[in-house]
Amino acid sequence: MNQQFEAVQKLGKDSFDATVKAFEVASTGTNAIVVETTDYAKKSFQQSASTFEKLVGVKSLDKVIEVQTDYVKSAYEGFVAQSAKTRELYAKLAQDSFAPFGALYSAAQATFAAAKPATRAK
Repeated sequence: MNQQFEAVQKLGKDSFDATVKAFEVASTGTNAIVVETTDYAKKSFQQSASTFEKLVGVKSLDKVIEVQTDYVKSAYEGFVAQSAKTRELYAKLAQDSFAPFGALYSAAQATFAAAKPATRAK
C-alpha cells in the first residue's frame, strides 16, 4: 500500500515538473515567434517606405507600373517565406511543449501497469 502511495506521489511531482518544463518551452518558443514576426513587420514597413519613395520620384506611367509590380512580387514572396517560417516555429512550439507530457504518460503507464494486481483465471 505504501509503495502505491509513493508511486502516485512521484507521479504528481513528475506531472508538476513536466508542466513547468512545458511552460518554459512555450515561453521560449513564443518569444522566438514574436521576434520573428517583429523583424518581418520592420522589413515589410521599410520595403513599403522605399517603394513609396521610388514612386514619388517617378515621372512616367510605365515606370510606376514597373515599380509597383516589383513591390507586389517582392512583398508576396516575402509573405510566403515568412508564412512558412512562422508555420515551422508554431509546429516546433507545439511539439516541444507537449514532449514533457509524452514522457510523463509513458512513465505513468509503466507505473500503473506494474501496480495493477494480476487477474485470476476462473
